[in-house]
Amino acid sequence: MLNNPDHHTIYNMNALLKNFLVFLISVTVLQAQQKPTDSIPEPKRFVTQHQVTNGGKTVSYTATASETYLRNKKGEPAAALWSVAYTRNGSADRPVTFVFNGGPGSASVWLHMGMFGPKRVRVPSDADKDDGAAPYPVETNTRGILDLTDLVFIDPVGTGYSRVIGNGKVEDYWGLMEDANSVAQFIRTWITENNRWMSPKYIAGESFGTTRAAAVANVLEEDGQSMALNGLILISQALDYAGSTSIHNNITSYLTYLPSMAATAWYHKKAGQGKTLEDFLAEARQFTYDSYAPALYRGNLLSAGEREQLAERLAYFTGLEKSYILRSNLRVLVPRFQKKLLEENGKAVGRLDGRFMGPEIDLVDDQPHLGDPASYQIGDAYTAALNHYLATDLKVKMDRPYITSNSELGSKWRWRPVPDGRYWEPMPVNTATLLAETMQRNQDLKILVANGYYDLICPFFDAEYTFSRHGIDRQRVDMKYYEAGHMMYTHEEDFEKLAEDIRLFLTD
Repeated sequence: MLNNPDHHTIYNMNALLKNFLVFLISVTVLQAQQKPTDSIPEPKRFVTQHQVTNGGKTVSYTATASETYLRNKKGEPAAALWSVAYTRNGSADRPVTFVFNGGPGSASVWLHMGMFGPKRVRVPSDADKDDGAAPYPVETNTRGILDLTDLVFIDPVGTGYSRVIGNGKVEDYWGLMEDANSVAQFIRTWITENNRWMSPKYIAGESFGTTRAAAVANVLEEDGQSMALNGLILISQALDYAGSTSIHNNITSYLTYLPSMAATAWYHKKAGQGKTLEDFLAEARQFTYDSYAPALYRGNLLSAGEREQLAERLAYFTGLEKSYILRSNLRVLVPRFQKKLLEENGKAVGRLDGRFMGPEIDLVDDQPHLGDPASYQIGDAYTAALNHYLATDLKVKMDRPYITSNSELGSKWRWRPVPDGRYWEPMPVNTATLLAETMQRNQDLKILVANGYYDLICPFFDAEYTFSRHGIDRQRVDMKYYEAGHMMYTHEEDFEKLAEDIRLFLTD
């Protein structure tokens, strides 16, 4: 009877149940053992043909927007790195320049759509208004350099369309040296796949991208595939963070930022009136070296009279009230300067570019309340232009959004410059020594440093301070200056000047 099974029936049922459970466990284990790499699709690749006139020459070129799979030590794909390459047709051995922005966490959109790419978005040149809403003016970049060099724009992992895949982990890429190693791997891969080992090679980076550039140049000489670069284009350099980190008790930063504060105060007619910008900044440099530096190191040993005199001079250069400078103990942080300079007008000046001004809702905060007007007044235009350009001109179709700036990286970024297990005490990030070492091993490596006078993130005086130390061969460094900020190419006059300076650098 089915509802009264005998002993043998019960035994057989138990055996069947046991075998079924064993089968389920085996399937589960097998599925767990299957690697994510088994299901990784082929990398995306979009190829289009174009023409542009640069340097008075018509250039026919191929645009290749694609994923390149970076591999881990086991040879497995671990990350898909997105790049856009522009290569002139029929020229296999001419120079190639790799381009990236900074952050960390920024895609290459800014240099791509603002400086080097075949198309360029226009934003208000005089920093006197917001970029508004779409549509935005996008035009052919007639001052580009595709007549001189191929261009490869790189979006590091976590930016643009780049992401980890398979068994990859963000920790393998989100760090100072992890990032440098991944970009170096991409460059070697691209050079090998395109048979460009005999081509002159350059890197152009901006902000943290200059930190990266110095590290990548150093890493490229390692791992049994030594690759020497011909030059680095460092836009708004940030090699030694002691000079570009405005925080309490960092004496170096009070010194390096003062001339940029003076430039910004001059621009807004709060200081230095009746003098040229260059003459006023020459005064600021001399004061910083000869008076401000020794005074800061003397600290409370200064007499009351000396403090009064120093405060008067700081008020002269910064346009801030002497009483405020005295209350600040002769040390004004950059966010406070941004807030105080135009306080009477209810506005704050930009950090990336001190020319910009933004209205403030909270009038008593000690830093800009709405964020950086030099960022939010141009960011929408760049984002829209890049997305439109990829879809319309390059025929890119992806299943995920293009991330222009990834704030998640900041909280997870690993700044440690040495491997685990090696002794290291936290200190400001510094890749200037890596650059000095690379320059000594590669006597052909030359450097172009582009500085914005109104840059309150990476101050121009810090560039001078950095490149006068660390064993860097100053004879191979060309220092250039522009009357704009961090992204000096947003100012039309300086875009043209920077384009010409880069052209001369590549042809010298």
